[in-house]
Amino acid sequence: MNENVQTIDYGYAGAVAERNRVLRNTYWLLALSLIPTVLGAWLGVATGIVAGLTGWMGLIVFLGGAFAFMFAIEKTKNSAAGVPVLLAFTFFMGLMLSRLIAGVLGFKNGSSLVMTAFGGTAGIFFVMASLSSVIKRDLSGMGKWLFVGALAILVGGVINVFVGSTIGMAVISVMAIGIFSAYMLYDLKQIIDGGETNYISATLALYLDIFNVFQSLLALLGIFGGERD
Repeated sequence: MNENVQTIDYGYAGAVAERNRVLRNTYWLLALSLIPTVLGAWLGVATGIVAGLTGWMGLIVFLGGAFAFMFAIEKTKNSAAGVPVLLAFTFFMGLMLSRLIAGVLGFKNGSSLVMTAFGGTAGIFFVMASLSSVIKRDLSGMGKWLFVGALAILVGGVINVFVGSTIGMAVISVMAIGIFSAYMLYDLKQIIDGGETNYISATLALYLDIFNVFQSLLALLGIFGGERD
């Protein structure tokens, strides 16, 4: 009987240690992934290399590149190539983000808007990380509803590329902030509960959450807070 209890204790302790390892590695890789993102955004703003990617052309390049990278990450997540492929993806995403950043930096208060969006995103992540560590309820049921919400945002975003509605962009941005903030909580809880055991996959999920929240906050700030000369 005592041996069985000890086996259970050791098994539980091992599971907890593994979850903590995945969470720790995810946080480290997530922090590292921000470096290529910043470099990609800086290069895009400085050179204007993606400035001409507007309308359907920009949409094809962004969606095609993003899904190709995500497919490659999924295929290499258990190999030594997984981390470099993920970092290349985050550089690509920074490059794609540079058009929005360049547009916001065109405002008189552009720099402060970018920093506000960054601070707001960091604040949301901190809140969701804190909640994920104290909520004991299983949140796996949220996944299908969040996926539906994300799909609706994607479809709405694609439509709005061709419609070009500022109000439409604002509505989509508000929805994205809500959906992907909830996704942060869901993805973090998946790691903590042992539902996600690969730190590269976990980092990709959290990176996409953070990217979408930051992009949406920045778009909203640009729409409603941008000051022209």
